[in-house]
Amino acid sequence: MITFQDLEEGAEMGASISEEKTLSVIDLIVSGGTGSIVIIMVLFVLLFVAMYIYFERIFAIKAASKIDKNFMNQIRDHITGGKLEAAKILCAQTDSPVARLTEKGVSRIGKPLDDINTAIENAGTLEVYKLEKNVSVLATVAGAAPMIGFLGTVIGMILAFHEMASSGGQAEMGSLASGIYTAMTTTVAGLVVGIIAYIGYNHLVNRTDKVVHKMEANAVEFLDLLNEPI
Repeated sequence: MITFQDLEEGAEMGASISEEKTLSVIDLIVSGGTGSIVIIMVLFVLLFVAMYIYFERIFAIKAASKIDKNFMNQIRDHITGGKLEAAKILCAQTDSPVARLTEKGVSRIGKPLDDINTAIENAGTLEVYKLEKNVSVLATVAGAAPMIGFLGTVIGMILAFHEMASSGGQAEMGSLASGIYTAMTTTVAGLVVGIIAYIGYNHLVNRTDKVVHKMEANAVEFLDLLNEPI
């Protein structure tokens, strides 16, 4: 007959087993030994760098994509009215790549159209460079993080096999745990950091392409404006 005391002891035993099976992330990292801790810290630094670059660039690109819808209409009115200085002032007061390209074109009015087009293209190259600042670092992190994680995997397996060799093939699983933990935790951490950096990089590239497309469209509109008969 099962008594209340037996049920209580069984519940305590189940709770004890549950506690033993519970393993926090910090415990998982620390259990891998010094090699795991060092590699995880390196990956953590790479993750911090990737996140900082992503958010810094996303805010910069978002700011660059903002422009008044009536901007080109106002430029058109100023140019057709012969108010070039007013057009330059409007461009200077508008902080965006489109405005800076337009200002470069306005400042070249009176010169051959090819010279104006070249000036706008050169200014556009500089603006694209500003938009893509440090974005390549994300691509580097996306490729390097999994490799660093796999390096930890190799180190962990070397430690495990070294322990087995030192014990003549009679090593207990407990003595191999450190190497196995190093191998598994660093692999997971490297893949996580690599995936985050890869997604962030592609998102930034997509957002940058949209801004570049807007710059090109406005440049074409400006050149068409200069070709219109007065």
